[in-house]
Amino acid sequence: MRQFKLALCAVLVVSSMSCVAVSRVFTPGMDGQSVVTAVISGVTPSALLTPVETPTRTPTSTFTISPTPSPTATITLAPTIQPTPSELQLQVFEDLWQVVKAEYLYADFNGLDWDTVYSEYELKVAAGLTDADFYAAMDEMIFRLGDEHSIFLSPEDTDAGNSEFEGRYDYAGIGVLNQVVAERQLVTIILVFPDSPAEQAGLRPHDNILAVDGKPIVGEDGSRIEMLRGQAGSPVTLIVQSPGSPPRQIELIRQVITGSLPVPYEVITSASGKRIGYIMLASFNDVTINDRFANALRSMTEDRPLDGLILDNRQNSGGADVVMENVLANFTSGEVGYFINRQAQRPLRIVGRDVNGSQDLPLVVLIGKNTVSFGEIFSGILQDIGRAHLIGETTDGNVEILWVYEFADGSSAWIAHDTFQPLNQVDAEWEKNGVNPDLEVLANWDEVTLQTDPAVQAALDYFE
Repeated sequence: MRQFKLALCAVLVVSSMSCVAVSRVFTPGMDGQSVVTAVISGVTPSALLTPVETPTRTPTSTFTISPTPSPTATITLAPTIQPTPSELQLQVFEDLWQVVKAEYLYADFNGLDWDTVYSEYELKVAAGLTDADFYAAMDEMIFRLGDEHSIFLSPEDTDAGNSEFEGRYDYAGIGVLNQVVAERQLVTIILVFPDSPAEQAGLRPHDNILAVDGKPIVGEDGSRIEMLRGQAGSPVTLIVQSPGSPPRQIELIRQVITGSLPVPYEVITSASGKRIGYIMLASFNDVTINDRFANALRSMTEDRPLDGLILDNRQNSGGADVVMENVLANFTSGEVGYFINRQAQRPLRIVGRDVNGSQDLPLVVLIGKNTVSFGEIFSGILQDIGRAHLIGETTDGNVEILWVYEFADGSSAWIAHDTFQPLNQVDAEWEKNGVNPDLEVLANWDEVTLQTDPAVQAALDYFE
């Protein structure tokens, strides 16, 4: 079993994975594919950090050398005994249960009798389960902890999560990151992939998809109907609507979408002529975001400096601590808070770097209900150390830090291991109360554009 540290709340588990539990929290999905969200607070998919190997014993090959003298010694390799499927399931179950027993953030297991849980699930596994039933049972066992953040992933879902973290998107669709708006029965676009069918058709962030091939994209129960993905080369007809405009019909041809998650940016000129940068951060779950964020800063300051920067974190579903820390390093340095678990606390120290004056650049961070995990921690840190002015809505409070544990069959578990305490607001409980803005401004993403967004306007007014 290998152990990794993850930021769970923000862990966009995978937009390409099939969902583990519908009752969990979900983050935006690629082309309508549901994404399991681990409420992160400092950990990321198994690929996230340098793995720490847990001592394990592996079968040692046995060599038998014939005692009979001969020109060439005869070597017989004894066959390695592989565990049966049932034995492997029991091993994974035992490791998973022990991880929770020893490492779970809450020593009382949220009131759950963890020893009784062991007895219950040991009987199920010992009785014999198909792979699908076994993985469902393990997910159910973790779900019973009741924290809405800790999750169990099958080997397939684990692989998908690793691919996303490494910035390797590879699927056939139209090329959008989107979010369900259940109350209005639509899907709103968060990001558009460059050179994708969506971009070629003129779709932009804030545009809304109402129907696909003549059918509603959101069911009566508020759940997303998966219709945007399909075979490469296949046609798809969408009914879309830009905020403030009537619905329109567009036809696209699905194609293979590859590459990393976009980091949109642009320079906005304020009423008094100030140059204000705008960067949209949808996730910390893609390790390539670090370089692209820095490149965005360089591009906007290549000719002359900015007068201020708006970081739009309202759709930031979180991700990995290493990604968050690298982005944070553009704006601050030193100790900024503490990760706290059952055994101890450790400081979060940032090694800062300056990108064309970024360390002194005035900042506004936009936050909202969809700012979770490391998205919350990132925003809260900048506010707590007096580095940024926060505008928007109070976040929901999902700052548990997940650690990722990989098991012998390739499955993994993201287990709440730490929580975060800011440097100065020592009594703040972000997990319970969320991060509060300095200025409350309400704005529904699907009802505004960048030009009409009241939160963006409030940020421009702040810089004035």
